Amino acid sequence: MRKYLISAAALIAVAGGTVVIAQAPMAVPGSKDVAKVTAGTYSVEPSHTQIVLPHYHMGFTNNMGVITQPTGTLTLDKANLSASKVSITLPIANLTTGIPALNEHLAKPEFFDAAKFPTATFVSTGVKPDGATGADITGNLTIKGITKPVTLDAEFYGAGANPMNKKENVGFVATGTIKRSDFGMGGFVPVVGDNVELKIIVAFQK
Repeated sequence: MRKYLISAAALIAVAGGTVVIAQAPMAVPGSKDVAKVTAGTYSVEPSHTQIVLPHYHMGFTNNMGVITQPTGTLTLDKANLSASKVSITLPIANLTTGIPALNEHLAKPEFFDAAKFPTATFVSTGVKPDGATGADITGNLTIKGITKPVTLDAEFYGAGANPMNKKENVGFVATGTIKRSDFGMGGFVPVVGDNVELKIIVAFQK
């Protein structure tokens, strides 16, 4: 077998008439180093943002729904984190469970009433730093035209420049619990659980 080094990043080998090109490992662009975070106004990067909604069903299962492709902004004040703000709009039509009949059921009036209320929103009212990489984010969550205060436990996940589009990215994971009956979605409680433990995986870019 003959080997030829064609660059520092790739190696081509010829063996038995087969050409193999091996690429050197690509460096991971995102870092958990908070020093990589830059201040400014970011937009939601919808391709890598998900809101996960587990739902307890009859004591048998804890199934998942996911809302994808939200929109929104993050204004990040690195020098004074408590002055940061976030606003997210969730398209209810993008709620999916992977089961078409269940998706249709959740869109009905006893749940999201998606035809009448096509979006849900979260608008922060305060940010309280929690350790080096966490924050408690208080805000107003509006579903079906009903607004209630909620608190999200957010944790910084990573930051850096995306090599594909050269934009600065920052990512977080946030969790919180709401009662769906507080938002006019009390259908079938308690057979279908009232408490919903949200998991929000969100990427922002600028």
